[in-house]
Amino acid sequence: MNSDQNSRGIPAKQLRRLRPAAAFLLAGAMVLMAAAIPANFRLSGLARMTFVFYTVDSGNAAAESRTVRRSGSVERDVARYVEEALLGPASPGFAPLLHRGTRLLSLMYRDGTVFADLSGYAALPQTEGPDAALGFETLRKGIFRNFPSVGEVRFFIDGRAAFAGDARR
Repeated sequence: MNSDQNSRGIPAKQLRRLRPAAAFLLAGAMVLMAAAIPANFRLSGLARMTFVFYTVDSGNAAAESRTVRRSGSVERDVARYVEEALLGPASPGFAPLLHRGTRLLSLMYRDGTVFADLSGYAALPQTEGPDAALGFETLRKGIFRNFPSVGEVRFFIDGRAAFAGDARR
């Protein structure tokens, strides 16, 4: 084997010319893959959503980002968001927005308005965390932040109007 050739018989001069082209192609492939990752994330039906909770000790607000599956229906997606928010924070030292037993009974989305009916636990005081009014307000703002098509949110507890605060954006 000639010293000017590699183990495959390619001349060294030709290899030196191929290296920049190969590096350019590799860099281009990496850019394309990096661009495709967010597209795949959207196509897979997953979305990053923001949830706000409050610390137990000081009551300061802190955001959590979670991946939630999107369905293509605003109504189902908002319901999933509310259910996820009612599960409470993943981080230790944070309190849920509403009483831990609170569940979403039903949710409708009509003409830009969300109507969310929560179980009776939503009316019970919490031993730690925000009061119910702040919990409802934080949940309402979270819906607006994550769902731009929603213009109004109305909360109900066991079928009765629950939150008298400003329900519009």
